[in-house]
Amino acid sequence: MLRHLMALLLLAVTAGPALAQSEPPAEAPIEGQAPVIDRSATGGAQTLEDILRRQQGLPVDDTFRREDIGGDAVSAPGLGPLGGASDPELWRALRYNEADVTVSTYNKNGRVLVQDGGMWWLQFREGPLRVYGGWLLVGTIAFLAVFLLLRGRIRIDGGKTGRTVTRFQFIERFAHWMMAGSFVLLGLTGLLTLFGRKVLAPYFGLDFNAQLLIASKYVHNNVSWAFMLGLIMVFVMWVWHNLPDRTDLTWFAQAGGIIGNKHPPAKKFNAGQKLIFWSVIVLGASISVSGLSLLFPFELPLFAKTFGILNGWGVYDWVGLQPFPVELSPQEEMQFAQLWHAIVGFVMMAIILAHIYIGSVGMEGAFEAMGSGEVDENWAHQHHSIWLDEVKAMEGSAPKGSAPAE
Repeated sequence: MLRHLMALLLLAVTAGPALAQSEPPAEAPIEGQAPVIDRSATGGAQTLEDILRRQQGLPVDDTFRREDIGGDAVSAPGLGPLGGASDPELWRALRYNEADVTVSTYNKNGRVLVQDGGMWWLQFREGPLRVYGGWLLVGTIAFLAVFLLLRGRIRIDGGKTGRTVTRFQFIERFAHWMMAGSFVLLGLTGLLTLFGRKVLAPYFGLDFNAQLLIASKYVHNNVSWAFMLGLIMVFVMWVWHNLPDRTDLTWFAQAGGIIGNKHPPAKKFNAGQKLIFWSVIVLGASISVSGLSLLFPFELPLFAKTFGILNGWGVYDWVGLQPFPVELSPQEEMQFAQLWHAIVGFVMMAIILAHIYIGSVGMEGAFEAMGSGEVDENWAHQHHSIWLDEVKAMEGSAPKGSAPAE
């Protein structure tokens, strides 16, 4: 289990977010390796200690079983369903993918008859993923609430002028709201899928939870296409405005006016918005790829090759582990894809919560940018003065179509 979790951790580090990881078991003399167990009392067979370690997801040295494959079925009187014979050698060969299996499907996953690598996935999904992911969202909401109480709403200096300037065209707002709305639905249905059985089922019953999850799956699978389309549209329209430049340094030096009273000059997007943009694009692309892998099971394996690349770089030596697994069954590929999808989803939800805060209650006049597309000149001058000057220079006069504030 440790090796699987460390692999996910390193993937998270290379993509930006960090995944919390518990300490390795104290029983192992070398990190990530199973301890040497005396099996002389069992004639070389597994012991109670082997069984307990496997149930706990700890490393187990199973060479004594893996190498003991072969032989004929032995007589086992009384085992009626087996015809009076037991064949443990066959089941060991199936477990370790050593049996000569012939199946009627060309799909690789059809050859996997025994796959017991899902226990670590289940434990991680029901444990750290729920706990840390849930606290990330709760902590983000709590932080934003406290920040609003301490900082208050960022007001427009001097109030509104009544003159407006076009900030975003209709097609830009359409792409933004399509991506934003679909992401909200995806986030909610994803949370219901992860927490429904634990949070809702005890109070509303298993039948209600089952129907809710069936509907959530239908919404999640279909709305995902709108999110991916919106992601592509937003990237194409805004990527050139979100390239780093020197004005970003000034913005960071003055905390963007979010802390303090200074309002640094900025172009169409300031440094904070650029961070949001690139976070959404990079994490959104990652969550889309893993989502496609889940939408088309076993057709888009991602992790075995990734782990092979990490092994080639010697990444496992950096953390004192053995090489990451590169021989993954199709089912294990899906387990990694589901966990990665959820981890990135939690990080994106935390980022989007901060974005929603600034665009609504956190800053006066910000919502109009994506609401009507028209913003007050004072707001534009306060937060995007360089962009406002460029717009006025292009128009050669005051913004056309200006209207008094209602």
